[in-house]
Amino acid sequence: MHFWAPAIDPAHPLECTQPERYVLKHLEHGAYLAVAADGLALLEVATTEDAHRFHTHEAALRAACELNHGGRGPIDVVKVD
Repeated sequence: MHFWAPAIDPAHPLECTQPERYVLKHLEHGAYLAVAADGLALLEVATTEDAHRFHTHEAALRAACELNHGGRGPIDVVKVD
C-alpha cells in the first residue's frame, strides 16, 4: 500500500518518497570524489558534504564503473542520508 507524503511527485506517485543521494569513494585513498570548479577534473575530498552528489544510484554506479574501467579505481558508490 502506498501512502501520501509531501515529497511525492504527483506525476510519478509510485516513486520513492524520500530523495536519495549517492557519492563516489576511492577505496584505496579513503577519500570521496568531487568535481573541480572548472568542471573538467576530479578532486579527492574528505567528507561526503564536499563530494559530488548523484540523484540516482544508477548514475553513480555508471560513473564508478567508467572510472574503474579507466584505471582510476577502485571506486565504490556510497549512499548518504
